[in-house]
Amino acid sequence: MNGAVEAADKNIKKILRKMVENHKQWHEKLPFALLGYRTTIRMSTGETPYMLVYGTEVVIPAEVEIPSLRVIQEAELSVAEWVKSHYEQLALIDGKRINTVCHSQLYQNRMSRAFNKRVKPRQFAPGQLVLKKIFPHQDEAKGKFSPNWQGPYMVYRVLTGGALILADMDGEIWPKSINSDAVKRYYA
Repeated sequence: MNGAVEAADKNIKKILRKMVENHKQWHEKLPFALLGYRTTIRMSTGETPYMLVYGTEVVIPAEVEIPSLRVIQEAELSVAEWVKSHYEQLALIDGKRINTVCHSQLYQNRMSRAFNKRVKPRQFAPGQLVLKKIFPHQDEAKGKFSPNWQGPYMVYRVLTGGALILADMDGEIWPKSINSDAVKRYYA
């Protein structure tokens, strides 16, 4: 199953690469890229996006011209049997969606565990000197040659969950707390 997913991902990447190389006809190749994306099993859900929306696997264009066993079987069904089979598929879609939600939650737990393994908790104490990161959306960010850190500031109070309340060196306390990920120790 993973081999099929990897092959589909390679095909999608190949189509996208061709779209980039020949950018004049990207609009003609976009539907194929979207079809590939929508019919590839996602690692996070264990299902294809198409299956989650419509409750059935997609009939790809190759199956229309060269019928697969599934297409042949559906073509030989009577109208009543066809309606019954689709009704049964619709009844099963809620179960598939619930399974997908459970799979998604397990995937998110695995991802958070993998991330949290690498996180090194930083402990700050009141009175410590720190530098505050300058984010690109702030007014202090003036370009790529401007400094990335500003300060020093003094840790006024440590809140739960890693938030800090900072104070200027003059003693003026900031009204907003800041995440400890956005500060680093300052060594004078």
